[in-house]
Amino acid sequence: MRKKISKKLLHKLKSIKLLVLDVDGVLTDGKLYYAGEGEVLRAFFVGDGLGLRLLMEVGIEVALISGRDARLVEARCQDLGIKYLYQGVTNKKLILETLLDELKINLHEVAFMGDDIIDIPILQHVALATAPANPHPGILSYIHWQSQYKGGEGAVRELIDLILQAQNHLESIYQRLKTEGNIYRNQP
Repeated sequence: MRKKISKKLLHKLKSIKLLVLDVDGVLTDGKLYYAGEGEVLRAFFVGDGLGLRLLMEVGIEVALISGRDARLVEARCQDLGIKYLYQGVTNKKLILETLLDELKINLHEVAFMGDDIIDIPILQHVALATAPANPHPGILSYIHWQSQYKGGEGAVRELIDLILQAQNHLESIYQRLKTEGNIYRNQP
């Protein structure tokens, strides 16, 4: 389903070569569930995962940068084939700068989705600063686009679909699904 995109947003979406995401509050609902042994659990939205795989299929890199550290986030990245995971990070902008050097990507080719004030240093510098429907109010003045969905409930997938649409990848994905019965070219 094609959505109407403003010219200004379309221009930003077309240039994206790297999608960077916070984890808690973006890929999850931001809630931490403590198990009996002290293990922290989170739930991920399966639609976001499919979208991330599709994005990587078309050659757009994906990175996760989180202030917390969790083995289950490593497992989720492994399941999806995400190569760039940074956890326990207090200075997300420094990590992003290092990643950009490694990938030879410029800030004007980066989209980022964050949900809290720790994300401001990245939000104010990337080409496309985004947030789920339920971010901390302190970041609203730093974002270019806000999802209609909450973190962990499809916000990331909505952004990915916009990127895929703007870069003319959606139609080929649907066509491949119809003709080949599979949307993946590469398995993680």
